[in-house]
Amino acid sequence: MCGIFGRVGAAAGAGEVLDAMEGGLLHRGPDSRGRYADDWAALGSRRLSIVDPDGGSQPFTSEDGSVVLVCNGEIYNYAELRARLAGRHVFRSECDVEVIAHLYEELGIGLLAELEGQFAFALYDRVRGVVHLARDPFGICPLYYARDGDGLDFASTARALPAAGRIDLRGLDQVLCLPSVVSPRTLFEGVSSVRPGHRLEVTRDGVREVEYWDLDYPAAEETEESGEFADAGALLGALRTAVRRRLRSDAPVGLYLSGGLDSALVACLAAEVAESPVTHTFSAVFPAAELDERPYQELLARRLGLPHRPVEVTADRIRRDLELAVWHSEVPLRESYNVASLALAEAAAGEGVKVVLTGEGADEFFAGYSGYRFDALRAALPAGRRPPVPQDELRAREAMWGDPSYGYDLDVAALRRAREELYSSELLSSLPEFDCTAFPVADGRRIRGRHPMHKRSYLDVKLRMTDHLLGDHGDRMTMAHSVEGRYPFLDRDVVDLAMRIPPGLKLRGQEEKYVLKRAASRVVPEQVVRREKFPFTAPGSAYLVREAEEFVRDWLAPDTLRRHGVFDAGAVERLCDTYRDPGYDPSTPQRTDWLMIVLTFTMLRESADAAAPCRVVEL
Repeated sequence: MCGIFGRVGAAAGAGEVLDAMEGGLLHRGPDSRGRYADDWAALGSRRLSIVDPDGGSQPFTSEDGSVVLVCNGEIYNYAELRARLAGRHVFRSECDVEVIAHLYEELGIGLLAELEGQFAFALYDRVRGVVHLARDPFGICPLYYARDGDGLDFASTARALPAAGRIDLRGLDQVLCLPSVVSPRTLFEGVSSVRPGHRLEVTRDGVREVEYWDLDYPAAEETEESGEFADAGALLGALRTAVRRRLRSDAPVGLYLSGGLDSALVACLAAEVAESPVTHTFSAVFPAAELDERPYQELLARRLGLPHRPVEVTADRIRRDLELAVWHSEVPLRESYNVASLALAEAAAGEGVKVVLTGEGADEFFAGYSGYRFDALRAALPAGRRPPVPQDELRAREAMWGDPSYGYDLDVAALRRAREELYSSELLSSLPEFDCTAFPVADGRRIRGRHPMHKRSYLDVKLRMTDHLLGDHGDRMTMAHSVEGRYPFLDRDVVDLAMRIPPGLKLRGQEEKYVLKRAASRVVPEQVVRREKFPFTAPGSAYLVREAEEFVRDWLAPDTLRRHGVFDAGAVERLCDTYRDPGYDPSTPQRTDWLMIVLTFTMLRESADAAAPCRVVEL
C-alpha cells in the first residue's frame, strides 16, 4: 500500500502543487517516493514497502515507456499473472503491482477483469493520451479527485487535494442519516471519491466514468431459499486460499482478534499456513465489562501461540486521540471505535508489523447483522399485521435506492425529528437542497426484484462497508500509522461462492452465519463459534460527557457552534444535560450517537476552513 497523487491537464507539471499533495501523503508512504511528469500529466507515489522492498519503487513503466503506472494496493494473483506474461515482457522488479503496466500492454483497461486484489491506480497511456483512474470492486483502497479548471487532480486522501476545504452539506447529511458518507460524495465541496468498481477515463476531451464491476445477485425467482450447501469444506477451502494469498508479504504480518467468529476464523487459517510471516496478534480491550471481549481474545491467542498485544482503549485515550482519528477519517464519526482502530494500528507499527489481516466482509455476505433477522421476522408476519409505511418513507426509499418495497434501516420520521432538533434554524431553511433522503445512494437495478437478504447485503456493502468499515474505520486508521489492512472475506472467489449459497443457509431460523459457523467449527474453538454475536462498540459520547466533560465543553462551546452555523447550540447542550443526569446509564444502546457526530464534525470543521461557509454542490 502507499499513497498516490497527480495532476492531469492544465499546469500538469506544477511542482509546488505536487509537493503539497505529496506532503499530505507521507504517512501512507514513508519508505520511498517517485514521480513522472510531462507537459500534460504528472503522477507521483509515496511507497509503503511490503513486497520487494528494495526493487518496487514507483512509477512503473512499460518497456518502451509508453505506459506509466502508480498504484496503491496489492495484487494477490500477481504471481499467476506474471507467469502468463513470461517471455513477452521484461519486469524490473518482483513487486506485485508492476504486472498492471504489462497487462495493460496486452489487454488495455480490460485488465481490470483479471485482477484479484485491493487497489487504486493511475495509469497514463502516453500514446493514446488518456489517464485511467481505477478503484477495486469494494473500494478497499481510496482514490479522490477534483476538477481544476481544464485539469483534474487526484490523490489517496481528500485532504491532499488543493480543492479540499469547504464542507459539503449533503455529505454531512449522509453521515447523520446513513452509516457514513457514500461515494462519490465526500465531506469536502468539489472533492469526489472514485466509486468502487469504477474507473475514470481522463482525456483532453473531458472525463468519463465507467462501471466495470458491481455486486449483482440473481433475481428472487432464481434464488433457492434453502437446501443443503454441498460442502462447508468448499467454503473453508476458499477462505484458506484467500488467507494464503493475503499472507504474501516481505514484511511482518499481524492479526486483529476481536474475539468474534470472523477474525478468529481468519487467524486460525493463517496459523495453518506453514510459511506464514505472522508475528503478533492485537486486540482492543475496554475497562467497561459490557464492552470487553478479553476472555475470547485470550482464548484465541493461546490457541495460536503467538505474542499477543491487548490494547486498552479508555476515555483518556479517546480524549487524546479522537481529533487525530477524525483528521485521518476525513468525516465526522458516529462512534469512537475509530480510536480503537487507530490504537491497534499504532501497536502493530510499534512491533514492526506492516500488514494486518482482519475479518471485515463476513457480516455483509453471511447475514451477520441483526437487520437480517429483523427482515426475516417482518417477512413472516401476515400481510394484515404489517404496519403501513408512511408516504414520505416510500418516497425516500424510491429516491435513495429505487425500491419502495424495501426499507433497509431507514426511518424518515425519526431522522426528520433529529435533524429538526439538531440543525441550526438557518440550516433547516435550506434542508430541501441537501436532504440526502431525496437523492440516490445506490443502484436500484441491483435491488429491485431480489431476495430480501440480497437487498440488505447489497445495501450493507454500499452504505456501510465500503466508505465506513473499510474506509474511515479501516484503511484511514491503519494507514495513519503506515500499516496495511487486508480482508480475506472480500476475496473474489469467496464472494462468488457466498453469493451462490442459499439465504436459508446463511440465516437458519434466527441463527446468523449458519453455514459459516459450520465451516469454522473445523478450525475455530467451539466457545467462539457458538457465542452470541457481539457487535463492535466503544465508549460513546455519554461516557465522554461523564469522564471528560471539560474536553467536551471545550470543543462544543456555544460560540464555536454558532460560528459554524450548522448545529443548534441549545440542542447540543440539552444532549449533554441528558448524559450528565445521574439517572442516565451511559451504556444505554443508541441507534445513533448524535452528540458524537456533532463533536467530531466540530473537530473536522476546525481543522478545515473554519471561516468558509458550508455549501451543497451537485456532483
